[in-house]
Amino acid sequence: MGKCPDCAAWNTFEETIVDNRSSSSSLKVSSTPRKPVQKLSEVTSSKSDRIITGINEFDRVMGGGIVKDSITIITARPGAGKSTLLLQVADSIAQKGKKVVYASGEESDSQIKNRADRILDEIHDNIWVVQETSMDNVIDVVKDIDPDLLIIDSIQTFTMEASLPARAGSPTQTMECANELLRIAKDSKRPRAVIIVGQMTKSDELAGLRALEHLVDTVLIIEADSDEQLRGLLSSKNRFGSTGEMGFFQMSEKGMVSIDNPSEFFMTKREGGEIVSGSTLTVIKEGSRAIITEIESLVSKTFTPYPTRIGETLGKDKLNTLISILEQRGSINLYDKNVIIKTTGGMRIREQAINLAVIMSIVSSVKQKGIDSNIAFIADVGLTGELKKVPSLESRVKELARMGFKKVYVPKDSFAKGTKFSGIEVVALKTLNEVIYNVYK
Repeated sequence: MGKCPDCAAWNTFEETIVDNRSSSSSLKVSSTPRKPVQKLSEVTSSKSDRIITGINEFDRVMGGGIVKDSITIITARPGAGKSTLLLQVADSIAQKGKKVVYASGEESDSQIKNRADRILDEIHDNIWVVQETSMDNVIDVVKDIDPDLLIIDSIQTFTMEASLPARAGSPTQTMECANELLRIAKDSKRPRAVIIVGQMTKSDELAGLRALEHLVDTVLIIEADSDEQLRGLLSSKNRFGSTGEMGFFQMSEKGMVSIDNPSEFFMTKREGGEIVSGSTLTVIKEGSRAIITEIESLVSKTFTPYPTRIGETLGKDKLNTLISILEQRGSINLYDKNVIIKTTGGMRIREQAINLAVIMSIVSSVKQKGIDSNIAFIADVGLTGELKKVPSLESRVKELARMGFKKVYVPKDSFAKGTKFSGIEVVALKTLNEVIYNVYK
């Protein structure tokens, strides 16, 4: 090249030969010291320390409290109560003498203070609030205050200076911020618990890369309908507890109220042995817990060519299938009847174990004859009208016995020989018709 493109001078370039043979021929030595290799059988196992918040349903879903060096992400639809629940968690932990930093990139300090005044009886001095979108500045705050718990609300609003000009919420910024938070949480000299709020997409999934879910220890999802007060806290991933665990809360003016005994919440208390037609009881499994749930139905005569089928907490296809089984195998005609199904408390039903209870609820409504509130039904019903076995049946029956139920209908041959239950009669039958006859004989 004759002319320099920078200074416009001619004939100023000189050729220089660089010898890379020494660097390429020798192996590079890592600056990080290698850890000794151990046999898995010789590794010492240890249980991680936990911070107990005192919010029973939250602690149970987390596996017994927040692990001190863990990183958790919580997501939900807008308005479901993510920030409210985390502010309550922060207050509970602060009352135990631990420091909490609440970093918000979405709300101002005054907005957080207004929420705290509404849901907390008294704001503890161990809670610090920072309105910030720079993760670098949050790290400086962590160094200054040295908190035991760091809350980030939400991760999609923060940026790292080293990743600019990538915008907030981009995969690059989100993962860089998450990796820095992971480093803070897993610091062996000063471990800290970190809880991240993650935004949810229109398809009800955690926004961002799937790698974000792999990176964290626990993924929590708040399930809620906009017109319902019931909130479900689901653990879809938990390295320190059971996956699929569900906790229940009721949204109120004072925040999220833990429902410590869901079996009482999802049943209607009736005094004096009152019997109501269209009501049956069953037991569902949410995580490791058995919960008694009331199924309600309303059957009315239709005046249109196509009867109405509504399942408020049950899929419409599933409801139509159960109605068809009842018509064909139970010899009860519903072609000129509207059928509406719902559950007490708004519990959404996902499993097959409630199918017999749904059908018997419809039968009760059609016959206008109630079923004793001390009787429950636990079984799937096949297209043949036969009762099918369901998982964890023994624990479901034990929950009924604990709550004082007297009788439960289950599929035949569901238990091993010699299995006995105290305080409750177990009626094992083979078909739907046998159940209907046995109940209304």
